[in-house]
Amino acid sequence: MAKMKQDRLTGKQKAAILMISLGLDVSASVYKHLTDEEIERLTLEISNVRAVSPEKKDEIIQEFHETAVAQEYISQGGIHYAKQVLDKALGEDKAASIINRLTSSLQVRPFDFARKADPEQILNFIQHEHPQTIALILSYLDPVQSGQILSELNQDVQAEVARRIAVMARTSPEI
Repeated sequence: MAKMKQDRLTGKQKAAILMISLGLDVSASVYKHLTDEEIERLTLEISNVRAVSPEKKDEIIQEFHETAVAQEYISQGGIHYAKQVLDKALGEDKAASIINRLTSSLQVRPFDFARKADPEQILNFIQHEHPQTIALILSYLDPVQSGQILSELNQDVQAEVARRIAVMARTSPEI
């Protein structure tokens, strides 16, 4: 980034500038949540940063903040709700830009809707399913929810579901 194009920064470059802007302590806390590969890529990008104007730093921090707020709205109330809030707060053009940026990389986690459901209701729906199906569903739920549901299953099914969760590999999105 020695000759960084001010208008066309990559996501990695923005992340590097954000980490520099956040300071040592906060950046170190963020690093604790990254994989080794992410740490290597980010560190390499940080080492390439030469000079960034205060305006560019402010712009990147503002973009990060807007993205974080929008992501929270999406996870709490869905994309439509997030767009409405952002429209009201930032105007339609800015809101559309943020939503487009998020939805291009947004990955909805499977069974996300079930995280808000009562464990008893989920149990009623899945208790007669195949142990592999139960294992798959429980693996996507909050650990507390999964534990409550698992403890309510018959002991034979509990053992089989627990075994299947333990040996479960990545699941194909088609499944």
